[in-house]
Parts: sequence; C-alpha cells; structure tokens
Amino acid sequence: MKTQTIASLIVVAAVCLGFATSAFVVDETEIVVVTQFNRVIGKPITTPGLNFRIPFIQRPNYFLKNIQEWDGEPGQIPTLDKTYIWVDSFARWHITDPIAFFETVTDRETAMKRLDDIINPAVRNAVTSHHLIETVRNSNRQMTSLEQVDTGETEALDPNAYRIKTGREKLSKEILKASQPKLRKFGIELIDVKIKRVNYIQKVQESVYGRMIAERNQMAERIRSEGRGEAFRIEGDKEKDLRGIQSTAYRTAQEIKGKADAEATKIYAAAYNQDPEYYSFTKALEVYKTAFDQKSRIMLSTDSEFLGYLKDFSLPAGE
Repeated sequence: MKTQTIASLIVVAAVCLGFATSAFVVDETEIVVVTQFNRVIGKPITTPGLNFRIPFIQRPNYFLKNIQEWDGEPGQIPTLDKTYIWVDSFARWHITDPIAFFETVTDRETAMKRLDDIINPAVRNAVTSHHLIETVRNSNRQMTSLEQVDTGETEALDPNAYRIKTGREKLSKEILKASQPKLRKFGIELIDVKIKRVNYIQKVQESVYGRMIAERNQMAERIRSEGRGEAFRIEGDKEKDLRGIQSTAYRTAQEIKGKADAEATKIYAAAYNQDPEYYSFTKALEVYKTAFDQKSRIMLSTDSEFLGYLKDFSLPAGE
C-alpha cells in the first residue's frame, strides 16, 4: 500500500514537472518564435494565452510586438553649404516578420546596432545633400535678421530670397525612404524618422550670438536716438512755452505799470491843481532829503530857485 502511494506521488510529480516545463504563456504585447535546436518550427505565436512545447528540446523566443523606439547618436554633420551642425535624430519601428528577425538579428540589442548602422548614415547623407536652411526650416516665411546665419566660410545665402524646396519634414521622409528597404530583410518596419534637435557648433553659435548682440545694440542705439530727439523736442517746446509765458507776463506787467503810472500822474495832477504851492514845497523837501545829509555844506545865493524854500529858515547849530 505504501509502495503504491509513493509511486502515485512520483507520477503526479512527474506530470506536474512535465506540465511546468512544457507550458509557456504569451503576453498580449509579445510575439513568440518556437525553435528546436536553434531552428524555427511552426509559425510565430501572436495570440496571447497558454501554449505548450516539448520540454528541453523546444525553446520559446520572446519579442516585443508593440512599437519600439530608436534614439540616434548626436553627431557633427556638414551641410551642403559647409556649415557644421550637431544633429540628433530618433525613430520608431516594430517587428513585422518575427522569423526573419530571429534568423538575422536574434535579439533587440543586435537589432538596435543594425538600426544605428543604417539610419545614422541615412541622416548624414540627407543633411550633407541640402543647405542648412533646408535642414532647419519647413516653410518660406519671412525671416528676421536674428535667424540669419553667416559663418564666413562660404558665400552666405539670403534666407528671404532662397526658396525652400525640401524642408525639414521632407528631409525626414527622405531618411525614412532610404533606410526602410535596408531593414526589411531583418523583419523590421521603420514607421517614422525625425530630426529631434539641430544645434550649431561653437563657431556658428558665436556668429549667431554676435549677430544677436549687434542687432540688439543697433536697436538700443535707435531707441536712444529717438529718445534724444524726443528730449530735444520737449526741451524746444518748453523753451517756446516759457518764452510765450514770459512775453505775456511782461506785456501784462507793462500794461499794469502803465495804468498805475497814468493813475499816479492823474492823482499828482489833481493834487497839484488843488494847491500848486504846497505840491512844489513837498517835492522840494523830497529833493533836499535825497541830495543832502548831515555832513553836507551849502552856499546859498539870494537868487537860487532850488534853495528858495531855505531862505527864510536858519539851520540849527551843527547842521
């Protein structure tokens, strides 16, 4: 009885071990190629679920079914007009023939190396075959002076006169068209290739920055010149207004003064007409007060009209 129990347990264990080693699961994001002694057997398994194989003889090889990314190595590339730029590109791809993929590149790491060997030269060939403007622009919109680059190495193109024939978007399609046929034998379909970033090398960056500085300095000088002109205009308007105010004030003051003098003359004349002798006397006293002081010595003549009012008076002693 005990021997039968042990035998049953051994059978169950063997069955469980056989099931565990023969069963494998395919995820919905995966493709499985089953090989036997490194040779593909059957069709690729693309449907998710539980599958079986012959243990220790057959082997499942898993590959991703979804879209995968490729990121290129940034590099320095000369354009057709001999302007060196840094170009960084990226691509999206997926496996369309798992068997061809397994037989040629085997795994993802090797596939990425093949993508490097094919896409990087395609990017370089596309960039070197076109002018810099074609690499960085998509349309013929009007460019500002800050966007224009003159490296001094070749005859500079006029960006506003040059007409874009290819542009960056079509350039990416050229790279895709050149790369796709070479990847088909690896069971890979290249979905899209884009230029992620374009940057100028140090020499060209200095040229761009120098142009930007010169442009801003020119703009600042124009603003300062306009400010100085406006300041001179304001100063001129101020002087004009000031002179107008002063002229008006002087005219008004002279008019008031003239009226006051006329009124005073009228009053003096009225007072003189009332008592001419008294008026003459008071005016003579005012003249005496102005003309003489305590140290003045005078000699009077009997016929002096100026000192006539002093004839009948004698000065106190010491005066």
